[in-house]
Amino acid sequence: MELSVTVEGATGLTWPRWKRLVAEIEGLGFAGLFMSDHFKLPAPFEADSLELTVALTYLADHSNRVHIGSLVSPFSFRDPVFLARQAMAIDDLSNGRMILGVGAGWMEREHEMFGYDLGDVTTRLDRFHEGLAVITQLIRSEEPANFAGDFYRLQEASLLPRPQRVTPILVGGDGPKRTLPLVARYADIWNSGPAPADKFAERSALLDDLLRAQGREPSDVKRTQMLTVLCWRDKADLERRMESLRGAPIFAPMSTDDILGFFRATFAAVLGTPDEVIEQLNRYAGAGVEEVMMQWFAMDDIEGLETLADHVLPSFQR
Repeated sequence: MELSVTVEGATGLTWPRWKRLVAEIEGLGFAGLFMSDHFKLPAPFEADSLELTVALTYLADHSNRVHIGSLVSPFSFRDPVFLARQAMAIDDLSNGRMILGVGAGWMEREHEMFGYDLGDVTTRLDRFHEGLAVITQLIRSEEPANFAGDFYRLQEASLLPRPQRVTPILVGGDGPKRTLPLVARYADIWNSGPAPADKFAERSALLDDLLRAQGREPSDVKRTQMLTVLCWRDKADLERRMESLRGAPIFAPMSTDDILGFFRATFAAVLGTPDEVIEQLNRYAGAGVEEVMMQWFAMDDIEGLETLADHVLPSFQR
């Protein structure tokens, strides 16, 4: 199982922090570096953020090894044609390391603030379905694409130049009625989002059946999961992790117990000493997870990343 890092870009990400993280992740040996795609945190929090496409372009040009990508970009405020064009260009710039992660959108505040129509759940998923049809045609087909839907239209459309490879598409979400069938039809990679290992295994088994119904093999779609992972060697090290987290507005007023409780309740978090973290991650590996994207909120906590790299990562490197 691979271990990557994903950064919540709206929790205080600035250029100095991003540049340092890019250099550290590349050097520490993690498999990949991903970034969320948001303007804002939920109310009432305010924090710096970087625009995803610009940040990934910098990452592509200032790394050589890690795979990179969005986790995930919503069609509610991202146009699928431009997403496909940008992802293909970044994939070429990075010599084949870009992964285009997409989702339906969910955070109401940022849509209301900037005038984007999020829509109800049915609208979001209908738009998501059409957006996937658009980006997969533009990225995968050598022939001009045509599409006529309620949200998007293509007429003899093609994007040139073609990149060195077909850019992989990651679909985020684990809804059994709408999202997983879309994963089975369109995705190269599936990201389930935070969930216990047994729920992941259940949804993954359902995806196997859906893939076979599409005439695809279960191995055609890589299985990944986003999890908050916090690792500390002792009590003093735990408090250093907590102080770093309190640099993000959402955690600033919280006690250590409150922060740990929040992660357990909200993100199905993996928490503990290196041995405890390894044991918990092995449960996910046993459930079929091929890559964990570790959610990293503490932008300045390089020591925490070093702890994971030194004491946890070696147990999962091939």
